[in-house]
Amino acid sequence: MGASPPLVKSPIRRMRALRSYSRPARLEKEGALGYPALMQAVLALVVGFVGGTLGGLIGLGGGFIMVPLLIYLFHMSQHDAQGTSLAVLLPPVGILSVLQYWRAGHVDVPVAVWAAAGFLVGGYVGGGLAQLLGGAALRRVFALFLIVAALDLLRR
Repeated sequence: MGASPPLVKSPIRRMRALRSYSRPARLEKEGALGYPALMQAVLALVVGFVGGTLGGLIGLGGGFIMVPLLIYLFHMSQHDAQGTSLAVLLPPVGILSVLQYWRAGHVDVPVAVWAAAGFLVGGYVGGGLAQLLGGAALRRVFALFLIVAALDLLRR
């Protein structure tokens, strides 16, 4: 585990302190798993693409809870609930949570950048696929994914 950046209250001093913070040498020379940089980028793109595709297709993330609640409590269609779930999750997950992990030194920036690129493309592909499905078919895909995930969790 690497050292965390210092906790400083002044915004200017905090920026200077964070700039001087360095990650462990192991992560600067090679990927977290020891892969060469190109292989790490490709793997991160694949991970991001798969995550983005599933996220765009079935409103993954907080969608396990939010999508059913939006459907039952707000009487949204499956498409509206998934789109709203993605919109709700974007600001808090994309900004504040990551900031806390980054401050603690738990963000591998190169992997995050490459995975974000894959997620961006995968989210676009998955969102497009979701638009091609009718409401009933999309609801069945969503339900099937929840069942498979639940069975896998029970199996473990």
